[in-house]
Amino acid sequence: MNKAQLIETIAIKAGVSKKEAEDVLQALEDLVIERLKERKDVTLTGFGTFSARVRHARKGVNPQKPSERIDIPEVVVPKFKAGKTLKDALKN
Repeated sequence: MNKAQLIETIAIKAGVSKKEAEDVLQALEDLVIERLKERKDVTLTGFGTFSARVRHARKGVNPQKPSERIDIPEVVVPKFKAGKTLKDALKN
């Protein structure tokens, strides 16, 4: 399912216009991104938790020249941990 299909499905299930569903989805995306930039978690009880984690700097190998070692810098990456309701729904 892509974003357009998600918006259409939300609009139908919630009984709102596509524009309203798109606005709500965009607001959710913006909020999650804003909170993750502040290194704060976003928890949707039962669904899961979005968080920002630091992937530490490390050494790597240049795939074009396997004998050459490269430094991979530290970076902040998003992480999602599924909640109990979501996990249980997928088990059945």
